[in-house]
Amino acid sequence: MIRSFATRLRRARFALPAVACAATALAVPAAASAAVGPTVIATVGVGTTPLGAAANQVTNVIYVDNARGNTVSVIDGWTNAVTATIPVGAAPHGVATDWRTNTAFVTNAVGNTVSVIDGLANLVTETVRVGVNPVGVAVDVPSDTVYVANFGSNTVSVIDGQTDTVTATIPVGAKPSGVAMNPVTDTVYVTNSAANTVSVIDGRSKTVTGTIPVGKAPLAIGLSTATDTVYVANHADNTVSVIRGRTNRVTATIPVGKEPFQVAASPLTDRIYVADFSDNTVSVINGRTKTVTATIPVGNAPFGVMIDKMTGLVYVTNAGDNTVSVVARH
Repeated sequence: MIRSFATRLRRARFALPAVACAATALAVPAAASAAVGPTVIATVGVGTTPLGAAANQVTNVIYVDNARGNTVSVIDGWTNAVTATIPVGAAPHGVATDWRTNTAFVTNAVGNTVSVIDGLANLVTETVRVGVNPVGVAVDVPSDTVYVANFGSNTVSVIDGQTDTVTATIPVGAKPSGVAMNPVTDTVYVTNSAANTVSVIDGRSKTVTGTIPVGKAPLAIGLSTATDTVYVANHADNTVSVIRGRTNRVTATIPVGKEPFQVAASPLTDRIYVADFSDNTVSVINGRTKTVTATIPVGNAPFGVMIDKMTGLVYVTNAGDNTVSVVARH
């Protein structure tokens, strides 16, 4: 599986950081397409190989990592126009925002750093050294704490957002990739892509309190704070594992499209969106029924997906054609 995935990436003429590819994988159906459903309402051109995306829910600014361009595209969430392009480190992969400080944090997978972006100036103000091959990142806004998954060193770096310094390093499972933070329960979830597990971290003690078996090659993770539910994209078996946060147990396994990458949950509609990399689609899951209710055609090789809480629009990064698909709220 590992070799075949790397081969498919090369054929697509782009790739995740080489070290990640070597270790692991790093529309409604046609008959119903005429019915009213989720559709792409805009396509935004960005930099080369867009991967992660995140929004500032106060300024309504969207940040998109361009892995091969070593930049971040800044999109105005009201107009869906690119307003700035910010140089960052080598092979930016993940991005997360702190709306209270108007700051974005970008993981640079090849440089082993995190770029700290001032949202007002659209400039990198600090560069923080973390573990080997940082990929996933999440922010706990109430405590101004940043969690970074270091794919190459099997750890999570904890950054104090006020001082931009690493205050702890937490050992987790093999090849950690995705990170999600529930500020309500002060719990961090990390996908261990080579161990087929999710590590559960207590945000207060900064220690692993549990390990949850999931599907094969879990690369990305999302959560709903409204329902205290965690969603894990299992890249190698084309499923999403549903974890109940209260018990840390898998309650359902949902088939989705081929080679799912990132996943995002809407706290308003209880819909979950999954980027189906090899199908060029996004699967839409009903959070109550745990079933796929729609499949949306997007661009080439969709990787990242995020929901703008201000507008309800869904943003999908298409790594194969250097665009972002904007999906209507529904």
